[in-house]
Amino acid sequence: MKLLLSALVCGALFGSGLVISDMINPARVLGFLDLTGDWDPAMLVVMGAALIPSFLAYKLKAGLPTPLFDPRFHLPTRKNINGRLVFGAILFGIGWGLIGLCPGPALAALTTGRWDVAVFVLAMVAGFAIYRRTSDTP
Repeated sequence: MKLLLSALVCGALFGSGLVISDMINPARVLGFLDLTGDWDPAMLVVMGAALIPSFLAYKLKAGLPTPLFDPRFHLPTRKNINGRLVFGAILFGIGWGLIGLCPGPALAALTTGRWDVAVFVLAMVAGFAIYRRTSDTP
């Protein structure tokens, strides 16, 4: 129960940050990606500010044997770059550049009630399901 509650609090905090910083606005994201036009640096500030809690969390992790609400830390173990990773990154970047949303902000943007965001999230969930059914990765 503690794990579920802590995940809910962290998700709500993350979603609130996305809403407050206006990162759920596809136009804001696309403005950041438009380097030759009317470039919007707001996302650079948001990403830079995100480094602070991330840095602090890694420092805190170094002094803890386990997380507070989980029996172990869940950190990536793979160090290699393979074709699947590169293809996934390219696909993610194309989608992000075309639409201006990625999974986290898209879920937070559902709170706006916009139909196009709902369609995006449904397509995203369908993509997750297709990948799960066709992939040998658990």
